[in-house]
Amino acid sequence: MTPLAINARFLTQKLSGVQRFSREIVTALAQSGTPLRLLAPRDAPATFAGLPVERVGRRSGQAWEQFDLPGAVAGQHLLNLGNTAPLRLGAAQTLVIHDAGVFDTPESYSFAFRAWYRALHWTLPRRGARIVTVSEFSRARLSLHLGLPVARIGVVAEGGEHALRDAAEPGVLTKHGLERGRFVLVVGTRAAHKNLDALREAVALLAARGLKLAVAGAADASVFRDAGDVDAALALGRVSDGELRALYENALCLIFPSRYEGFGLPPLEAMWCGCPVLAAQAGAVPEVCGDAALWFDAEGARTPAAALTRLLDEPFLAEKLRMAGRARAAIYSWPAAADRLLALMEHR
Repeated sequence: MTPLAINARFLTQKLSGVQRFSREIVTALAQSGTPLRLLAPRDAPATFAGLPVERVGRRSGQAWEQFDLPGAVAGQHLLNLGNTAPLRLGAAQTLVIHDAGVFDTPESYSFAFRAWYRALHWTLPRRGARIVTVSEFSRARLSLHLGLPVARIGVVAEGGEHALRDAAEPGVLTKHGLERGRFVLVVGTRAAHKNLDALREAVALLAARGLKLAVAGAADASVFRDAGDVDAALALGRVSDGELRALYENALCLIFPSRYEGFGLPPLEAMWCGCPVLAAQAGAVPEVCGDAALWFDAEGARTPAAALTRLLDEPFLAEKLRMAGRARAAIYSWPAAADRLLALMEHR
């Protein structure tokens, strides 16, 4: 069987949702026995998922992807998992575009970033590249902005069981002065579409009840415009997988106010960890969580504070959400995502 070439530039990038998807898909493909070639810049690690990494070219970043990577593919089909791909390869590749954010929420991105992504996303399918995304919501938005028939865009949902891979590190609670069940967790950056400003009323409510709001995550200043911090929230910064699991398992709930998500990985991770989810009914999150979350409006009358009040005051609601979340999370897995992706590529 001819190996599938993988654009492994993600191995040189900081871990975010896109890089998580890339790492987990490649790991699942490797574990399934699919022959793979991992092609990466020279600063990538020597191995990943038990496979050798072919470090090719002399450039890095987008320049490596556009100029060094194509020559190393050697006629094989190239799988690009992280929103970008080399223009030169045209139809000899598949590209996963995670959302249409550069079109729908331009205020969240720098001018250079959104201009480049818009140009790539418009041009690549017109050169024959197969396009895949991660939700029906993203498929509809990409179809609209790229002028493509919906049928030309495949859908591969993400998994969330990685949230249980590393043992919980409860020391993160002591480090930040948090107590089990006495804090509400937010996972996200300060990008405008993450909508953290909507939590100001919720912070006041929690403070009045002796509870804290803890925000885990860090923004890349070269990509996201800073939309400001939530007053009086506890900023945890970037956390490890083990620390994040401990936060999910000990939080009163996850509150997720984002007004735009191509998928919504933190709510899925929270459900895998038995953490109740309160979320804005926006983007792809309702598609992912179904009836297993308590919903509020990203911008509207149903506020995050009102949802929190209900969670705090309604008996047994938190436990109902935990049980519903675990059942919902079980339908998503990385092996299933990898199988679906391979099935779509067979029809390229």
